[in-house]
Amino acid sequence: MIYLRKAKEEDLAIIKTLAEQTWPTAYSDIISAEQIDFMLEKMYNQGELLEQLRNGHTFLIASEMHEDVGFAGFSVIDSEQRIFKLHKLYVLPKMHGKGVGKILINEVFDKVKAEGGNFLQLNVNKANKAKDFYEKASFYIKYSTVLDIGNGFYMDDYVMEKEI
Repeated sequence: MIYLRKAKEEDLAIIKTLAEQTWPTAYSDIISAEQIDFMLEKMYNQGELLEQLRNGHTFLIASEMHEDVGFAGFSVIDSEQRIFKLHKLYVLPKMHGKGVGKILINEVFDKVKAEGGNFLQLNVNKANKAKDFYEKASFYIKYSTVLDIGNGFYMDDYVMEKEI
């Protein structure tokens, strides 16, 4: 049985640990180990996660049998048009195919809808097989983008969107 909980400040270290455990599998065939390390440090350091939490990001943690196995993070990015963004959704490799990602994304949909959201957007690397997961969840590719994230690294992504 998968349980979800809303993360609090004391859970931020769990999110960082889960990211460190999931990113190498998710990205090692797509980007260099140096870029993975750079992005993990940039996006998952305690200060950055705390700032996100304090600025309205909602983090959900999935657990099974008292073990944390995945997480998602989302926030409002356009309050006028009521557009939300799914910033993060990662599941431990050993839990892939067991429905954890689907449980997390469905909970995000429910929470965005409850908060009056019209659309949920996300970025996904163009070469990431997660794109297929999002398409099955009714997201469509809205446009392509290349983002300079510093240190000579870039993110080559699709921006995907789903109407809620």
